[in-house]
Amino acid sequence: MNTDTIAAIATAMSNSGIGIIRVSGEEAIHTVDLIYRNKKGERVLTNFKSHTIHYGFIYDEDEIVDEVMVSLMKKPNSFTTEDVVEINCHGGIVVINRILELVVKNGARLAEPGEFTKRAFLNGRIDLSKAEAVMDVISSKNEAALKNSIKQLQGSVYKKIKKLREDIIFEIAFIESALDDPEHISLEGYTDKLYGKINDLIDNVNKLLSSAENGKIIKEGIKTVIVGKPNAGKSSLLNILAGEEKAIVTDIAGTTRDALEENINIGGISLRMIDTAGIRSTEDIIEKIGVEKAKKYVEDADLIVYVVDSSVPLDENDFEIMKLIENKKSVILFNKSDLDADISPDELKDKIKDNAVVIKTSTKENTGIDKFEEAVKKLFFSGSISFDDEVMITNLRHKEALQDTLFSLKQVKKSVEDEMPEDFFSIDLMSAYASLGKIIGEEVEEDLVNEIFSKFCMGK
Repeated sequence: MNTDTIAAIATAMSNSGIGIIRVSGEEAIHTVDLIYRNKKGERVLTNFKSHTIHYGFIYDEDEIVDEVMVSLMKKPNSFTTEDVVEINCHGGIVVINRILELVVKNGARLAEPGEFTKRAFLNGRIDLSKAEAVMDVISSKNEAALKNSIKQLQGSVYKKIKKLREDIIFEIAFIESALDDPEHISLEGYTDKLYGKINDLIDNVNKLLSSAENGKIIKEGIKTVIVGKPNAGKSSLLNILAGEEKAIVTDIAGTTRDALEENINIGGISLRMIDTAGIRSTEDIIEKIGVEKAKKYVEDADLIVYVVDSSVPLDENDFEIMKLIENKKSVILFNKSDLDADISPDELKDKIKDNAVVIKTSTKENTGIDKFEEAVKKLFFSGSISFDDEVMITNLRHKEALQDTLFSLKQVKKSVEDEMPEDFFSIDLMSAYASLGKIIGEEVEEDLVNEIFSKFCMGK
């Protein structure tokens, strides 16, 4: 394991009020002390206690580079469990880079992406699920994702996985002990007890896996595609939800030729919303390409918002759209309700066939949008999102490990049902134990660790 001293800029690379250079490692304090002096011109960092902050200046030989505050955190009571120094300087790009160059010149090396958090993991400060939650907190796109990431950072996943592993290793230890010492430890009647225990474990793993779909949506957002005929009000809807003019809106049908994407936040969740070209038969080559792209987006969507112009009759283009959205989660907006309607909401609902939600809206008068937001939440989260006791899986790697765990536990169950010898139980129980260990980093190879942390941002 590397114990050399690393350094990186921990704040965004843009002009700002404050910039932070983070330094960690055996020589962190000594390295910064070579370029830091207090207001009396003294190099005194090595004399200070841990978890203190000090006013002074960064020097390049005899030249003052910047006025700074330096935070000191001595091992093992730091994020990395190593000596850590953070230089809080002015946030100009030039000055931040110059101070970093001085730190490197005096003994540190540039940190790799995620190396500070990687060291925290390798030094036992945090488990792998907490480490991944660090990056999830940084990249949270909405309030729900942030709350879930904070829970994982506080150990919600770790505690659940740890308990499952403890239950499994207890059974493995009992079986192995009984096989090694049959005179004192009896396996009589044990298979019935194990069968019940395995069913409980399977139920718990299934519960975690069932949360993965909602977890993915919370973390990444709901991929939402707006479809409809030209001039139905699709772009107007996007503009209302975005709170600004993102799409060009005119009375000319076919204004939108290509897809326009925007992240929309409603009720604490994200919609990755895509406004598409109006679907209709056309001889215009460019518009035709846009229509085909719209149909492709529909195939991959989590949610379809079908905007219908209620003031004009339905035609073959509408029926084609209805065919496209069959068996998809959909919300139908009965738009332009401020005008005389040519079709009623009930008639439209009958033609859709599926149990689609039909909502009367007017993008011109901004009505019905609140009902649309409620309908989306009900479609995906039964109308509410709660994190009180629920552990929600948002990481694909965790999901795959849980699927492997479930497979192994089902193999144990089958072995019990087939009255196989007890040592068969141990093999698959150990496999389940190892799969769960991959989630928290207790059964993980170095290559995977490197891959995970390579996705982190610099300075973290």
